[in-house]
Amino acid sequence: MSPRIAGIIVNMVPYHHARWEAIARCWEAEVHLVELTSRDDFKVLEFSQSSTYHRHALLDDSEDKNIPTSQLIRRMAAKLDQIQPEVICVSGWGLTVSLAAMRWASLNRIPIVMLSESNEFDEVRSVLKEWVKRRLLGLSSAGLAGGSPQADYLVKLGLPRESVFVGYDVVDNDFFGNRVKEIKDLEIRFQKSGDFDYTKRYFFACARFGKKKNMPGLIRAFSKYRKMALMKSGLEILDSDFNSQVSSFASSPCDLVIAGEGEERLGIEEAIRVNHLERFVHLVGAKSFSELPAYYALSVAFIHASTTEQWGLVVNEAMASGAPVLVSNRCGCARDLVRDGENGYTFDPQNEEELSELMVKISHDENERLRMGGKSREIIANWGPQRFVSGLTCAIHTALRQKNRRHNFLGKLVLNLMLSHRN
Repeated sequence: MSPRIAGIIVNMVPYHHARWEAIARCWEAEVHLVELTSRDDFKVLEFSQSSTYHRHALLDDSEDKNIPTSQLIRRMAAKLDQIQPEVICVSGWGLTVSLAAMRWASLNRIPIVMLSESNEFDEVRSVLKEWVKRRLLGLSSAGLAGGSPQADYLVKLGLPRESVFVGYDVVDNDFFGNRVKEIKDLEIRFQKSGDFDYTKRYFFACARFGKKKNMPGLIRAFSKYRKMALMKSGLEILDSDFNSQVSSFASSPCDLVIAGEGEERLGIEEAIRVNHLERFVHLVGAKSFSELPAYYALSVAFIHASTTEQWGLVVNEAMASGAPVLVSNRCGCARDLVRDGENGYTFDPQNEEELSELMVKISHDENERLRMGGKSREIIANWGPQRFVSGLTCAIHTALRQKNRRHNFLGKLVLNLMLSHRN
């Protein structure tokens, strides 16, 4: 009989649903998802759909998610006492909701599977923080990592290699693939959307507008790309009348479409103005999950230019939609998902010249782009919900075999100290 599982998340979004629905259906197990809140700061990702798994929210819709830690610990304990899981799957070690679940598991001698997207290079590491992570990870019996770099990091932090598995960072590939098959209907919908002229060729970027997403850098690289593309076509240009010449050029370079919202929007708008790109860069706002496949599928290529990124699930989505990808080498997904020259290219996010040259290269040959888009689908086919099922199944079985091991005292002490300092 399959064990009763509890997964701990902050809030339900589509990729969580695809993963946990897959495990619930495959195992026919009693699967519970405990989320801090059912609300998302960016409303487009709020998610409500019938499911095979059981869904629990610790906070009511009207409550502030920054409740006192002591209250969160009590609510988590009450919920897990009610569910009585045989294994706990915790999303990361840095969230209070995760620490609260780990505390309950440690007190009740329930094995923990650590679900992790972190990699060693996504931020500057301190000796003290790494020591704390090692102690917390010592409370886990197994790990499910996003991909190869994330698995390496879990091993470096102390989990045995044979207890670490891969497949956490996946999305619902079938959803994107099926939507793209409706491309003619999507084109009609685009034509009516008013966001931009969908008949134009365009690069696409999608992200929450935070500093690390490097949108101003992308815009500066895009400005260089436009000039380089025109020069490549043999058109002599002057900075003073660049835009007027572009508008009259029959084979003008691609536009740039950016979906998203966030605190850095004013800086992004300023970068567009400074580079005189108001007519060529289109900020179309945050887009819902159901809207995104059209943007991916109709693009020349998808660009993810983050200066640091644990993984980058938008790259999965773009590849499942059949788009070539240009991905920062600081993204955790780059090593596993991007094969230079096959389905796209990686680049240094601080090197705007390099990115602009790749934009020229990938937009120049339509047949090559189609080949790369096909390769994207081929690669991402191995990174769907079934990979999550396979990896988590192995991690849970590994954890259950260690069910009776004693949790280390120092790990419990560090865990309690971290929670007490968050009150």
